[in-house]
Amino acid sequence: MSERNVVEMTHARVREAIVEAAVAAGLTSREAMPDFTLEAPREKAHGDLAANAAMQLTKLARRNPRQIAEAIVAHLDAARAGVTAVEIAGPGFLNFRLDQSYLYPVVPQALQQGADYGRATVGGGSRVQVEFVSANPTGSLHLGHARGAAVGDALCNLLDFAGYEVTREYYINDAGNQVANLARSIEARYKQALGLEAEMPEDGYHGEDIVGFAQLLKEQEGDRLLALPEEERFTFFRQFGLERELDKIKRDLGRFRVGFDVWYSESSLYERGLVVQALDALRERGQVFEEEGATWLSTMPYGDDKNRVLVKNDGSYTYLSPDIAYHRDKYGRGYDRMINIWGADHHGYIPRVKAAMAALGNDPEKLTVLIAQMVSLFQDGEKVKMSKRTGKAVTMEDLMDEVGVDAIRYFFTMRSMDSHLDFDMDLAISTSNENPVYYVQYAHARICSIFRQAADQGIAVDRLETADLQLLRAESEYGLLQKLGELPQLVAEAAEHLAPHRMIRYMYELASQLHSYYRAERVMTDDAAQTQARLALLAAVRIALANTLRLVGVSAPERM
Repeated sequence: MSERNVVEMTHARVREAIVEAAVAAGLTSREAMPDFTLEAPREKAHGDLAANAAMQLTKLARRNPRQIAEAIVAHLDAARAGVTAVEIAGPGFLNFRLDQSYLYPVVPQALQQGADYGRATVGGGSRVQVEFVSANPTGSLHLGHARGAAVGDALCNLLDFAGYEVTREYYINDAGNQVANLARSIEARYKQALGLEAEMPEDGYHGEDIVGFAQLLKEQEGDRLLALPEEERFTFFRQFGLERELDKIKRDLGRFRVGFDVWYSESSLYERGLVVQALDALRERGQVFEEEGATWLSTMPYGDDKNRVLVKNDGSYTYLSPDIAYHRDKYGRGYDRMINIWGADHHGYIPRVKAAMAALGNDPEKLTVLIAQMVSLFQDGEKVKMSKRTGKAVTMEDLMDEVGVDAIRYFFTMRSMDSHLDFDMDLAISTSNENPVYYVQYAHARICSIFRQAADQGIAVDRLETADLQLLRAESEYGLLQKLGELPQLVAEAAEHLAPHRMIRYMYELASQLHSYYRAERVMTDDAAQTQARLALLAAVRIALANTLRLVGVSAPERM
């Protein structure tokens, strides 16, 4: 039995008991029994499970829901279903209270599975590619990139934990005007470093990093680059700048605990002829037309609000052309699903990319685009726009220096990525229960502290799987067991809904229950068997906390 089945099998047992009772009461046949929901009610006072079976049977049984509910209760084999009490609420909801013992297997399973506790199989090994961050390699990562990195990495971790085969990809925009401006900016600063007159390009990059690159080139190359042919010199500056900027991006992402399996270069699309091939494929399918000297893609038949230009009348490509080639290549790599995480300013771009994929004969439903909304920083109650250190826009690096990786990753994943996020820097660095990341991490550290105390008292903790869990009878222990049992199903559902923020909610609720339990009950008691049972429970909670923290890229400290 997997850890997930502890809860699933209990639900199946109660569901079967409801069906059997309805049939025995003459309300329906098994074959005609309508589907009904069976789920945990929002309020604990309503029991452990609630079913709307009576309402669903109204038409078939031709009675009011409350009468149907009464008939079901009268014929319910409660003992066999593990039900200790059942109540009829409102118009006919059935609220069940369950025998706590059904949850006991969760503890030994968590202890045995350790870092794998909570894994789900809903992914079935299907191949998913997630492309995220993909910032232009022309400067520092900013807060929008940081949020995309946090939620993208957490989503990849979650999908992997739910049984998907995940590929993480970064698309390097290294072929457009922005990279050309980077090369020209470095060249201008290089000439200035050599004492020559040089104007920065109109859309040049004025950051300190460009000045630093130029100084490094002066030290390494002297003035020899000035003698190179113009095209060769441009290529040198372009490659030099790209390598340095990408190194900086990789360094910041590494510090942020985010890695990629594939770094995909936009330039490679041109080098391999993929842009031309994509346009030819669209022409062969009759999806392209010429008008006013430009080449257009017919995207309106596929739901876009207007047709789109692919090649301008000066012969240059629009941004859409390489993007079509890139996504066509993604489809060609055989993924079952592709997920892009884009910034808030790309929302309008989604319909045209999906339309282009449909025009190529690809299933646009295989491509999902998620939008990571903007982040606003607050400090001392005021909105922060500039770094105190540099006087410029706050970068991801600045924020890591200021508040640390754990706090950023927790807060940036805490809300659904399609909602705007206000980030309170003072709260993020506070060591109080008001700071949610501190509150959750402290729950893990608190359990570690309890185990150190147990070791100091000579209490053995090496055979907790054999503890007598029947001794866990307190209401707060039942709550912890229930929350532990929810994890595998939650992982499956959060992965299916692409919602890593649900893991944050889960770990906070689990931490809250742990802190309440610690205040209400003594773990080390005079009863050795009870102490073992409680330590086993806490060991399982520690595993669940560590695993969920790991999924969102936050550390699980043993001391605080």
